[in-house]
Amino acid sequence: MSSRTPTADRAAEVAAFFDGARLTMARHLAGLRKSDLASLIEKSPTAVSGWESGAKRPTAATVAQLALSLAVEPGFFAIRPDDVAAVSTTPHFRSLRSTSQLARDQAYAYGQLAVDIAASLERHVEFPEPDVPCLPVAVDDRDGDGPERAARLVREQWKIEDGPAGHLVRLLENHGVLVVFSPPQAASVDAYSFDSRLRPVVILNPIKRDYYRQRFDVAHELGHLVMHSDAEPGGRTVEDQAHRFAAELLMPADQIRDLLPSTMGGNAWRTLARLKEQWGVSIQALLYRARWLGRLSDVSYRNAMTTISTRGWRRDEPGLVTAIEQPSLMPRAVELLAQEDIDEAVLIEQCRVPPDLFRAVTSRTPESGGPLVVPTAQRVGGRVVSLLERRAQTDLDQPVEGSTTP
Repeated sequence: MSSRTPTADRAAEVAAFFDGARLTMARHLAGLRKSDLASLIEKSPTAVSGWESGAKRPTAATVAQLALSLAVEPGFFAIRPDDVAAVSTTPHFRSLRSTSQLARDQAYAYGQLAVDIAASLERHVEFPEPDVPCLPVAVDDRDGDGPERAARLVREQWKIEDGPAGHLVRLLENHGVLVVFSPPQAASVDAYSFDSRLRPVVILNPIKRDYYRQRFDVAHELGHLVMHSDAEPGGRTVEDQAHRFAAELLMPADQIRDLLPSTMGGNAWRTLARLKEQWGVSIQALLYRARWLGRLSDVSYRNAMTTISTRGWRRDEPGLVTAIEQPSLMPRAVELLAQEDIDEAVLIEQCRVPPDLFRAVTSRTPESGGPLVVPTAQRVGGRVVSLLERRAQTDLDQPVEGSTTP
């Protein structure tokens, strides 16, 4: 009678088709350095590097050990039709200084996983073709009107009517952009975006549940996708250009200039409150726009921002809309497939990803961010929490018959 287990058989199968890029993705999702993973499985960092680069191939026993340590099924490491990492551009993160490399690697891996899941769903459901205009804006062109021209190009090509833009997340999805929320464990990383050969991606922060600011975030990330395909991410000029793009997209100068207050006396605050609800942007964004367009002087702007701070509105502005915009492309695909008797369990098995991450990627709303189960694969005392939950001890603990360690 064979002592081999189903998991051991899967590990043996995967070992023959092991993809080092998938190991890198799992390690990044867990928030680990190569040395951390090597320590967990009692192997050398050189061995981990060899597996990830493809220079070496792990044995079936090592595949099982990697799967257990990283809290994924062995099938996670199997080669895919597309190497998502190889076809993706570097993400645009808001601030490289305030975000560690481990956190950025983890966020990028999550975005790649989202693309991977979308590609798997597209075997069953047809998604809109990517249709994002491209108007590169040079990083050294600080005084030009490139961001404004890029925003007007999007409004024109996407046929956005004059006035406030509608549901922005749905607008991006209708033009082939994948929009998802990151898990609460990764909330320290703000909204970010990247492009891939499969489709562009925007990842939204799960705890910034402010309708008005979320819309600006979405417009900001769209600006990166339109203008900065070749730009080095994280620079101040690049971020300023994305802000200017978002402002013009949401508040076109020729449409809003004359509506903005020119002084902060009289009914200025009532005017701003009304414009906030009409255009779906924060009062702070409207004030900045008024200064940028020359409606408010620097002194009036600074005084208004002081009032904003005094009233406690920097992070918690009053507003009528409390529900944030929700993605629907992926959730709707899952719902449609369920109607065709292809349920979530089947899709998870096909994607070969952890169930919790599948649900996070395909959810309409961000997770609540309740108490976290801290996995063994987390760096002790580290700043990055693993996105891969530790599973109970399973047959992964069982040795693979006839295998040897590398």
